[in-house]
Amino acid sequence: MPTSQDIAKMIDHSLLHPTLTEAELREGCALALKYDAASCCIKPYHTKLTAELLKGSDVKVCAVIGFPHGNSTLEIKVAESKQVMADGATEVDIVINMSKAKEGDWDFVKNEIGTLTQVIHDGGAKVKVIFECDYMGSEEVIKLCEICSDVDADWVKTSTGYNYQTMDDGNLGYFGAGDPELLKLMRKHSKPSVQVKAAGKIRGLKMYIDCLEMGVSRVGTGQTADIVNAARVELDGLEPLSDDKSAGGAY
Repeated sequence: MPTSQDIAKMIDHSLLHPTLTEAELREGCALALKYDAASCCIKPYHTKLTAELLKGSDVKVCAVIGFPHGNSTLEIKVAESKQVMADGATEVDIVINMSKAKEGDWDFVKNEIGTLTQVIHDGGAKVKVIFECDYMGSEEVIKLCEICSDVDADWVKTSTGYNYQTMDDGNLGYFGAGDPELLKLMRKHSKPSVQVKAAGKIRGLKMYIDCLEMGVSRVGTGQTADIVNAARVELDGLEPLSDDKSAGGAY
């Protein structure tokens, strides 16, 4: 059975809301430090301040690129990646060109992911590749996992947490971000060195434990305090750290 520390170190604390203020960023970083999250996941222009706020800790700075729709040109995504690394990011979450994936233009997709992976690795950071699986069918997810394995990406990631597609029957699109079958599919078709990150609608401690058992190593969430406090109580038999409420997340 995992410990609350294991759960905390799964969490990329989301500070990505479009209207997030500097004061809210500071509060969010303080919360991530208090609960010892894996990282703070932040917008590009917040990277430098986040790096200052997290300096000296082992909570990593994770910046998003091409977020949330993935429509920037490769040149802009490269420039954005270099900028956030210069500003202190040690992890970079990139959104793929979803249109090209849906077209089946796999040469384009592989070149984009491969180029960005190389740039980010050359900058000393790690890369998470966001598929936006609500728009993808199983064969597309498998192909994307194979590409990420070929180019040695560090993580494959389900979604941004923003682009949920609702079908005519009221169900989510091809996959919900926390769909166990999706997470199992991504783990199965990614080589062992490529980790899996789930983001979007991962709710409650049980889902985190389930994710760990399925081989998921990171979860994006704005509910860090609730999850870690629940883990302290249910897994470790400890008191909650406090009654903090997470702020700033859209996941």
